[in-house]
Amino acid sequence: MRVTRREAIGSATSLGLLALMNGIPAEVARANALIVGQTAPPATLVTLDGERIATPDLLGQVVILTFWATWCVPCRDELPLLSSYATQHASQGLRVLGFSLDTPDQLQQVRAVARSLSFPVGLMDAQSAPGYGRIWRIPVNFTIGRDGRLIDNGWKDKKPVWTQERLESIVTPQLSGLGQGTPRQ
Repeated sequence: MRVTRREAIGSATSLGLLALMNGIPAEVARANALIVGQTAPPATLVTLDGERIATPDLLGQVVILTFWATWCVPCRDELPLLSSYATQHASQGLRVLGFSLDTPDQLQQVRAVARSLSFPVGLMDAQSAPGYGRIWRIPVNFTIGRDGRLIDNGWKDKKPVWTQERLESIVTPQLSGLGQGTPRQ
């Protein structure tokens, strides 16, 4: 049976159709389908210095994707803690990638914050992390295990801001090897 383009579009979900019409990759429409324990969608950070860091290239490391903005008070509270934790655990294979939702005209403010952080930072764009959905709530974070599987889905966290306790319960077991194969539900 041959399906016409019109029929295919007509049967698409409203969210998928909206994504299609706006030129947004289909992965964005499936952000609610992120499943802890499944392969994490790829993300690529283009740092403020122009370096490209892609999560598929970081297999074997534990990766935290953090989405923030300079105007976000909870983000400003969270970033120093995350930076310190990243420094303490870098030798255990922890990588943190910081995606700023600020606009290019706020680049000076982003650079000022980035200078105080121990992890790379870049401006978020439509192609940075399409599989994680439209980032509408910040801070929001996602953690990827050494095997490339999602171990923490930031959209599901009731209290998404990193605290020392959250880092110790979610990330530390992954770094010590105790968390291998035990994603957080």
